[in-house]
Amino acid sequence: MHLYTGLFITAHDAMHGTISANKNINNFFGYLSVFLYAGFFYNKLYSKHHNHHNHVHTVNDPDFAPHGFWKWYFSFMMNYVTIIQLVIMAVAFNVLQIWVKQENLLLFWVLPSLLSTFQLFYFGTYVPHKGEHDNEHHASTLQKNHSIAFITCYFFGYHLEHHQKPHMPWWQLYKTK
Repeated sequence: MHLYTGLFITAHDAMHGTISANKNINNFFGYLSVFLYAGFFYNKLYSKHHNHHNHVHTVNDPDFAPHGFWKWYFSFMMNYVTIIQLVIMAVAFNVLQIWVKQENLLLFWVLPSLLSTFQLFYFGTYVPHKGEHDNEHHASTLQKNHSIAFITCYFFGYHLEHHQKPHMPWWQLYKTK
């Protein structure tokens, strides 16, 4: 689960240009990471993610829904998951069954990837953005220790700091605190 979350965080860093000074290298790793994560298309996620930064906590923010956890999570997922992505994942699952037992695919691929969506949403979106905030980014920082901050979501519990310095890679966010 933590490794799947890391794939998505890698793509996120690519969206902010923090993998390399070379835009083509950033885009390559962004496309690769989100496609391996769940058949996503980087350019669509890139656009939505920057809409989140530009319109945080508004109706134009694709990551925000002023509901309770489950309604917000399902709204979030429905905003990002597409039919083509589900088809890609279904084809990949069926092709991989040629070489890998179905039980292993379910246990080591499907389950961790689904659980990582909760991990990313809960620690990287819901907790940092829920409720009212007294800053322009409508974000907060999780009050956890440094080790827990890494395990939960690759330091994206330092969410206010991410919004304040979006071009700082995940592994340096703690330095801004």
